[in-house]
Amino acid sequence: MAEPLLIREDAASVARLTLNNPGALNALSDAMLAALKAELLALANDDSIRAIVIVGAGKVFCAGHDLKEMTAGRAAEDGGRAYFADLFARCAEVMTLIPRLPQPVIAEVHGIATAAGCQLVATCDLAVAAEGTRFGVNGVNIGLFCSTPMVALSRNIPRKVAFEMLTTGEFINAECAREVGLVNRVVPHENLRAATDELAQTVASKLGAAVRIGKSAFYDQAMMGLEDAYDFAGGVMAENMMLRDTAEGIQAFIEKRKPDWSQNEDA
Repeated sequence: MAEPLLIREDAASVARLTLNNPGALNALSDAMLAALKAELLALANDDSIRAIVIVGAGKVFCAGHDLKEMTAGRAAEDGGRAYFADLFARCAEVMTLIPRLPQPVIAEVHGIATAAGCQLVATCDLAVAAEGTRFGVNGVNIGLFCSTPMVALSRNIPRKVAFEMLTTGEFINAECAREVGLVNRVVPHENLRAATDELAQTVASKLGAAVRIGKSAFYDQAMMGLEDAYDFAGGVMAENMMLRDTAEGIQAFIEKRKPDWSQNEDA
């Protein structure tokens, strides 16, 4: 039997999703997008998972959409117009799921992350990259401007940097990606898994209810004006303060001890 396109492994409240089609450079094919969507929807309702890691099998993280599938899509009577519109809508659905998930999502990146693969990195809440990793939105090199990857990229890094990448098709390296804010950390390749696991465990160790409230508020307030954002965030913090385990965390800090979050944290 063929191995699954997407492998999920759970350990210590962290779900690890592996894009598992290295022969196609883990392309976001129709089947891969469907598998990602299904797993992300399942994780949205899994209270046992506190953090999610997305990683690519083989030599690269993800090389974007499957160009062979896209070429085949042109065979339709309309030249592929309906197929392409549906493809990019399905991809957008997966990408918009990630910031809406209650758990922080971390991209573990190596090799290359190009086009929609770079979009996936930009969409994740956090990212750890191996030294030597390259990032690009290089569709312009084959006559296809990376318009949908542009959405996530331009919300992650300075506009002029994003526009240069989009119009030149040139890659940036991991160190540059960290400097402009596309990734959080760059580590030696041999330390990539350990560094990502450490970050995921740190996130997973926090009060889950507080992180869920905070992640949702983080993205909501980013779209607001300053005064509206403060008004909204104040209400969110007031809601957070009503959690029993938040009161326990504050009391534990005052008493210089570790908080006891062994009970139902949402109570």
